[in-house]
Amino acid sequence: MGGAAPPEFSKLKWWPWLAKHYHTPLFQISLIGFVCFCCPGMFNAVNGMGAGGQEDPKAADNGLTALYSTFAVFGLLGGGIYNLLGPHITLFFGCIFYILYVGSFLYYNHHSDQAFVIAAGALLGMGAGLLWAGQGAMMTAYPTPARKGLYISLFWCIFNLGGVAGGFIPFALNYHSSSGFVNDQTYVAFMCIMALGTLLTLALAKPESVIRDDGTYVASVQYPNVYSEIIHVLMLFLDWRMLLLAPACFASNFFYSYQFNNVNAQLFNVRTRAFNNVFYWGAQMIGSAMIGHVLDHSHKRRKVRGFIGCCILVVLSTGIWGGGLASQLGYSRKNPPAHKLDFKEGSAYGGPFVLYFSYGFLDAMFQTLCYWIIGALTNDARMLSRYSGFYKGVQSAGAAVAWYTDNKGFSYLGELILNWSLMTASFPLLFALLALAVEDVTITTSFEEEEGPQKPEKSIENEASPQKPAKSVDNEVPSQPTLDASL
Repeated sequence: MGGAAPPEFSKLKWWPWLAKHYHTPLFQISLIGFVCFCCPGMFNAVNGMGAGGQEDPKAADNGLTALYSTFAVFGLLGGGIYNLLGPHITLFFGCIFYILYVGSFLYYNHHSDQAFVIAAGALLGMGAGLLWAGQGAMMTAYPTPARKGLYISLFWCIFNLGGVAGGFIPFALNYHSSSGFVNDQTYVAFMCIMALGTLLTLALAKPESVIRDDGTYVASVQYPNVYSEIIHVLMLFLDWRMLLLAPACFASNFFYSYQFNNVNAQLFNVRTRAFNNVFYWGAQMIGSAMIGHVLDHSHKRRKVRGFIGCCILVVLSTGIWGGGLASQLGYSRKNPPAHKLDFKEGSAYGGPFVLYFSYGFLDAMFQTLCYWIIGALTNDARMLSRYSGFYKGVQSAGAAVAWYTDNKGFSYLGELILNWSLMTASFPLLFALLALAVEDVTITTSFEEEEGPQKPEKSIENEASPQKPAKSVDNEVPSQPTLDASL
């Protein structure tokens, strides 16, 4: 690691290892990974059981519709809020609502009142928008271009390890249960882990103190005013790069309502739903690591690596959704399975289990590709927070539509075809985005709002040697989206 250590190191000399590694992208991305392990990871474990661990999915469907409706707004605004408030305040308040949301199901176990679930879902949508916009900015801005696939997959593995570990909690606590919903201890355990994740947000370093692997600082942040940030966020809807990415964003969480409620909750009993969750999120770890390796190492040119990754996703998507269609033809909303499968039933369980595992595998690969493309558009930390907020906002709008559709009784077959179609339709646009906007050199065009344009910073893959840390300035002024601005 080149260059002198920042002043914060002096406070940490009592722990030499931490002092050495605290400000590295590896440590910080791992730390935000463990924050998401504890909060969204446990949320995924609850959600992945289908119906939020309940027997009747209506409360969870209504809560998630409210959640993703507010998430769509605050996901879009989250990048701007992160730029204004910084990581500690933004992520702390982003995480705290996860505890409230799980607590609402604990309350529902005793009172069967959907109002608390819906209100908690709406508040969590606000918090999750803040958390994921900040997380996306860190994950895409901290690595050098040559290691973005590695760090994105590292985060995804740690984050989804939360879903794996969280899957064991309801499995163990409900192993002998014959009830259609999980017990109180399950929700209490999730809330305790989420509280730990909320506290971990306070341990994150300031972005401007993080030193990349090539020795450069991530950013020298001078936070903008509210009006300027709103203008920049609204301009994303005029940015042709974001418009090409939007269908993939919309599709990237749309399938959860179908997979959780209409596959896992319909085909399996309670303990097996929890058991399946372990492998669904475990599949995400494997899928993200595999596609991350492809996106970093499959070819010497970054654009070609993107094309290879996209082609792999096209083939896998077709095969996995085709397998889902074959399974779905065996039951429907009006004619549900007569028997809930248990994981001890051998061959009868094997086929549906492999399908559900494959859904998790495909999800992680698709989202890792989207994040990698976002990270290839620029190295500007502030711009990446806005791009990440746009991604999560549009993604959540799609999820809100999906949960609402499921709640209104749309046919299982119709939901599967809609999911398959949305993902497939996004691929030609991703190919176009790769062809037009991704180059082998990423330029961060930085501007001082008061003093005018500064010299662009080029980040070139496979640099020969580390360079002396030099802070880059991220304060850009609004400009019309053009191809040159993205390179």
